[in-house]
Amino acid sequence: MAEDKTAQSAPKATKAKKEKPPKLEDKPFGEFMEQHFLPALDEALGSDGWEGVQLSLVDAPLTVKGADAQETYWQLQGSHPSNLDHRFNIVFTQDDITSPKYFYYSQGNGPASAIEQFMGDERRITLDLMVLYTLQRLKGQKWLSRN
Repeated sequence: MAEDKTAQSAPKATKAKKEKPPKLEDKPFGEFMEQHFLPALDEALGSDGWEGVQLSLVDAPLTVKGADAQETYWQLQGSHPSNLDHRFNIVFTQDDITSPKYFYYSQGNGPASAIEQFMGDERRITLDLMVLYTLQRLKGQKWLSRN
């Protein structure tokens, strides 16, 4: 006898996919910066011998010659109260970590450096890369541990 092909088999149970938590980098700009980037950078700077750095996120005008004092940008401002009084800024052109970013610094009472592109070639911006690039930039100034 032939089998009854009309008998229906029970549908296979599909496993519910676990929803991945959102990436840190997908969080709102302010939350990502305050809760993740600043603490991670502070820890990395301390590990590299630069304890006591004061980090803050501010919406302020650029402090470089020729900048429009009326135009403000989100900036990570870092300063070290050492006798050389090192200060650096990472400027975000929009409140988005993937927006174009710039870097400038100053020492003592001297004028701020020229504004330089920061992380311009990176297609994917992650917390670890942001910390790494910041450390590299500060090491380039010979502000961190002996190079």
